[in-house]
Amino acid sequence: MNTGATISAAQAQADTQRWLERAVIGLNLCPFAKAVHVRGQIHYAVYLPGEEADLIDALLLEAHELAARDPSERDTTLLIAPNTLADFLDFNDFTARAERRLMRAGFDGQFQLASFHPHYQFAGTEAEDITNATNRAPYPTLHLLREDSVSRAVEAFPDAEAIFGRNIQTLEALGAAGWDALDVDPGGAAR
Repeated sequence: MNTGATISAAQAQADTQRWLERAVIGLNLCPFAKAVHVRGQIHYAVYLPGEEADLIDALLLEAHELAARDPSERDTTLLIAPNTLADFLDFNDFTARAERRLMRAGFDGQFQLASFHPHYQFAGTEAEDITNATNRAPYPTLHLLREDSVSRAVEAFPDAEAIFGRNIQTLEALGAAGWDALDVDPGGAAR
């Protein structure tokens, strides 16, 4: 998300990893994230250009690289785009196009694509609704997940469909001030 200054790959990865550790894992928003994080199976890729023109190609490259690796080495990939798609609606449209391209490239049934954005907003919510934070990351981020890994994780978690509802309760209890205290906005670790 370009705010005038170009974000470096190192900063984007550090900010995203801090968000993952403090929010996603720290609040247990995704009960499956901790294991792959602890085992070092998350690959962080950063797309630095300020325009989206080649972002789908970068995503396809990451999908091919993920498919070529054993899940024990690399189970999932976060593709972070800190300098483009600052507008959530543009990002949401882009994500739909990216999903279609992944399918056409033959990855349907192999990967799922999850999306995170600093201004993520679920349909039917107000922009400031704290429950939107379940999908708010420091930068526009595309998450490639292996279908097999998701299926195994869901089987291991007896009430997977309850995760979303539990996350809403967690964030409502935390509130905006609690979310801010997590310090997961861009550059938070540098403060």
